[in-house]
Amino acid sequence: MILNGNKLKLEKSIILSDFLTDNEYSTAYIAVEINGEIIKKSDFDSIFLNDTDIVEIVRFVGGG
Repeated sequence: MILNGNKLKLEKSIILSDFLTDNEYSTAYIAVEINGEIIKKSDFDSIFLNDTDIVEIVRFVGGG
């Protein structure tokens, strides 16, 4: 899998929400794109990540 431009080996498919939790992403402040498609937060529990996916995770940061 490619995650934010970096190669990452997935040993097996994993549900997106589990991957995010395991990697300490707060779903309240992120956007996820898989293979060029933006994923709705309501779909995080039903989307499986595979080793061939290209994933971008963007964190929203406040400030000024």
